[in-house]
Amino acid sequence: MPIFFPLFKPRLTGVSNQGSFLLSFVVLACGAIISRLIWLQILHGSMYKFTVYQSRTRLVPRAPIRGRLLDRNGAILASNLLLYNLYLKPKFRNSSNWPSLRNRLATLLQVSPEELDKRCQEEAKTSPYRFNLAKELSTKQILTFFERIKDFEGTEMDTEAKRLYPHGSLGAHVLGYVGSVAAEEYSYLKTKGYHLDDRIGRSGIELACEKLLRGSWGLQKFEVNALGVVQRKLEDKPALAGKDVKLTIDLELQKVAEKALTRVQAGAIVAMDPQTGAIRAMVSRPNYNPNVFAIAPSQIEWRHLNSDGAPLLNRVLQGFPPASTFKIVATIAALESGRYAPEDLELSSRSFCYQGKCYSDHVAIGFIPFPVALALSSNTVFYRVGLRLGFEELFKTAHRVGYGTQTGIEVKLEESPGLIGDPGFKAKHFGQPWTSVDTIVSAIGQGMVEVTPLQMARLYCIVANGGWLVTPHLIEKPTRRQSLGLKPETLGTLRNGLRKVVTMGTASVLNDPSLPAVAGKTGTAENPPHRDHAWFGGYAPNHSPSLVVIIFCENSGGFGGTVAAPMAKDLFKTWFQVRPWY
Repeated sequence: MPIFFPLFKPRLTGVSNQGSFLLSFVVLACGAIISRLIWLQILHGSMYKFTVYQSRTRLVPRAPIRGRLLDRNGAILASNLLLYNLYLKPKFRNSSNWPSLRNRLATLLQVSPEELDKRCQEEAKTSPYRFNLAKELSTKQILTFFERIKDFEGTEMDTEAKRLYPHGSLGAHVLGYVGSVAAEEYSYLKTKGYHLDDRIGRSGIELACEKLLRGSWGLQKFEVNALGVVQRKLEDKPALAGKDVKLTIDLELQKVAEKALTRVQAGAIVAMDPQTGAIRAMVSRPNYNPNVFAIAPSQIEWRHLNSDGAPLLNRVLQGFPPASTFKIVATIAALESGRYAPEDLELSSRSFCYQGKCYSDHVAIGFIPFPVALALSSNTVFYRVGLRLGFEELFKTAHRVGYGTQTGIEVKLEESPGLIGDPGFKAKHFGQPWTSVDTIVSAIGQGMVEVTPLQMARLYCIVANGGWLVTPHLIEKPTRRQSLGLKPETLGTLRNGLRKVVTMGTASVLNDPSLPAVAGKTGTAENPPHRDHAWFGGYAPNHSPSLVVIIFCENSGGFGGTVAAPMAKDLFKTWFQVRPWY
C-alpha cells in the first residue's frame, strides 16, 4: 500500500480540482444570470417595460377647435369652419378587400383608383398610422359616406377646423389673424404645447387672447405590430376647445364706421364709452381680409399686405400730429396752473410776432374767452397761452391726460406711446437746442407732438365723464379708471367750449336737430410735403355723454370740419337711433 498510495494521490487531487473549478464556474454563471435578471427585471424593469410599450404604441395628436370672438351682443366676429377629411386605416390597404374598397372610394371621391394608391404611398412616408385620402369633402360626399358607411369599412371621417372671419375685412385690425407655427420658432413653442404647423394668433385679439382661444390638444393612441402596422385603436382623447371671448365691439356701429372711412384712402376711427373705456368701434384703413391667413396668402395677396399703404398697420394705435385738438390740453394746462382764470380773455389777432418770427391766424376778433377760442380755433390765442405757460407746463399736462404713454389696451404689442418731444428729445435726435418756436407750435399740436387716435379718445373721455382717465379695452371686463382731480371750473370751461365748436364754430355740420347735442373739436394738421391730416373728436349727448368718437383722416387734405366731422355724424346717428337721448 505505501508503494502505490503516492501514485494514486495526485490523480484524486486532480479530480477534486476539476470539480471545484466546474462548481465555481456554475456558481459564477448562475450569479451573472441572476445579476442580469435583477438588473433587467428589478432595477430597470419599469424603464424597459415602458420602452417595449412605446414600441408597440403610436400617438397621433388631435388639434383643438379655437374659441370664437363675439361682439357685445353675441354676434359672431370670428369662428371656425369645420372641414371633413377621409382617412384609411393602413392595414386595410394590404387586405384582400382593398381592390373593391378602393373602387368604391374612387367613385365617392371622383378620382381614379391609381390616384388613391398614389396617395396611400405618399401618406405612408409621413403618417403611417392613418392615410389621408381626401380633404374638405363636399356635403354630398359626406352624406353619401354616412348613408353607405358599411361599404367603407376601414375608413373613418374626421374633422379639421379652419379659422373663419364671416364678415371678411370688417374689424380686421381688432380681431387680428392667425398663422402657422414656423420651423424656426417651434423649438421654443413646443415647450408650451404647440405642434409644428399649429395655428397661433399673430395680431389683434387673436394674439392678445391666445391662451384663452387656443384650447388644448387631444390624441389618438394606436397599437402596432413589429412591422409598424396598426392593429387597433387603444385610446381616443378628444381635444379641448378654446374659450369664446366676448368683445366690447358693437357690430352695427363697426359696420357704419368701416363704411364712413371709405371716403378717404387712409385713416382711423375709434368710438368709446366715456364712462368705462369700452371700445364700441375701431377701424383702420387701408385694411385687409384676415381669411387670407387661414391657409396662406397668395403672392398677389402678400404683395398687397406689404404695399406702401401698410394694410396691416393699425392706425388707431399709431402717433400723428394732433393739430388743433391739442388746444384742449393747452386749455387744461392754462386753467389748472392758476395762471389763467376761466373768465380771463386772451387776444385773437390776424398775426402774432415773437423774436423776429410772425405766425398768422384765420380769425382776428380781439380779446376772447377760452370757450370762444376753442369754438373758432384761434391759433394766436394759444400761441400766447403756450408762451405764457412754457413748454414744461404744457407737456406736464399732456402726460397727465395720458399722452406719451401706452393706454393699457389689450393689443399693447401694436401700440405706439406717441411722442411728447422736449428739449432733451430735440437735442438727442436733432442736435439742436429748444427754442420759442418749438413751444409756440407745440401749443397748437404741431412740431414734436404725436398722439394716437386712441390716446385722443381718452382725452375726450376725460371731458365727457367729469375728469376720469379711463383704460380703453376690447374685452368685456371690469377696468379701473383714475381721477385726475380737475377743477370743476376747468371741466365747465371745456364743455362750454366744445359745445360752441358745434353750435357756432368749425363743426357746425353736427348741429343737427336729428342728433343729440354734440360737443367736439376739429383739427387740421400740416404734414409737408404731403396733404394735411383732418381730425375730429367729440362726444354726445352733451349733458350726459355715452359715446366718444374720434375721426382721423390721413393726408386727406381739407379741414377737420368738412372731412372728418361728417363721418362722426354717421356714427352718432347710428348709435342714438335706437337709444333715447332726450
